Amino acid sequence: MSRHPFAFALPLVALLTAFLSTPLSAQTPNYPNRPVKIIVPFATGGPADNYARFVAQRLQDSLGQSFVVDNKPGAGSVIGTDLAAKSAPDGYTLLLMSNSQTVNESLIPNKPYALMRDFVGVAPINYSDLVLVAHPGAGLNSAADVLKRAKASPGKLNYASSGPGTPYHMAGELFKSMGKVSMVHIPYKGSSGARTDVIGGQVDLMFDAVTTMTEQVKAGKVKALATTGKQRSEVLPDVPTVSEAGVPGYEATIWLGVMAPKGTPKAVVDKLNEALSKITSLPEVKQTWSKQGAVPMVMSPPQFEKYLNDDIAKWTTVIKNAGIQLD
Repeated sequence: MSRHPFAFALPLVALLTAFLSTPLSAQTPNYPNRPVKIIVPFATGGPADNYARFVAQRLQDSLGQSFVVDNKPGAGSVIGTDLAAKSAPDGYTLLLMSNSQTVNESLIPNKPYALMRDFVGVAPINYSDLVLVAHPGAGLNSAADVLKRAKASPGKLNYASSGPGTPYHMAGELFKSMGKVSMVHIPYKGSSGARTDVIGGQVDLMFDAVTTMTEQVKAGKVKALATTGKQRSEVLPDVPTVSEAGVPGYEATIWLGVMAPKGTPKAVVDKLNEALSKITSLPEVKQTWSKQGAVPMVMSPPQFEKYLNDDIAKWTTVIKNAGIQLD
């Protein structure tokens, strides 16, 4: 009996279909078997860059492959985030992100990507308070001084940030909105340049992460006026919160996490989440970060996805109610 002319192809089609439907991690069970790139859409020297390098080294130790940090700053994190979004979803390109990206979902609606459409959450890393600092020569000794001068001379004071939509920018906008004052926002391409100009006296003020600015405060290069958490910072206990200093209910933090392009195999995401969670749970890591003012975060991928969606919703409400717009 003769066979159907296409009968020979059916087993091959079935085999190919099974292969294509198998997760990449199952096809390559030894993930990672080559270097992994972590795109950091912020400049070198800031907390995102510092903690990216911290976890990259420990991921390398844990998983046996190089994790290489690739800084791609610009446009308030949009440039590097877009580059990551367009990368292959194979687990070999990751995104180090912060609440800059969740803020940008409503602040910059016409981006070339959508965070929760084009990425999958892998794991959070940590969070920390910010500190409002001024150059010692600015004649500002407290957040109350800032409010008083800004109300007396609207638009005369200025504050630096690492770019539109970044936590430093949004902390300033929230301060302006809740304090009912006017100050000029001066965006930089990264936090290092902003920090340098505040220390040098070219800019009056800056909201910066306590993890990176505390050293400058203790060295007397800048004056700490207020911290941004609900309670005083453990690393700057003598500095009042913004809420204490005259803006009740004010709170702003910076948090960091890792995402991967949408379509990255679940097994790869789970493996990375497990490795990162182990790192952030280590007692020595908690102790080291505590001294810097950072608090480790541990979540499963679904918990992190919910956290991301909730943060997007939170900032959408803040931006809408405060009428915050890009300069």
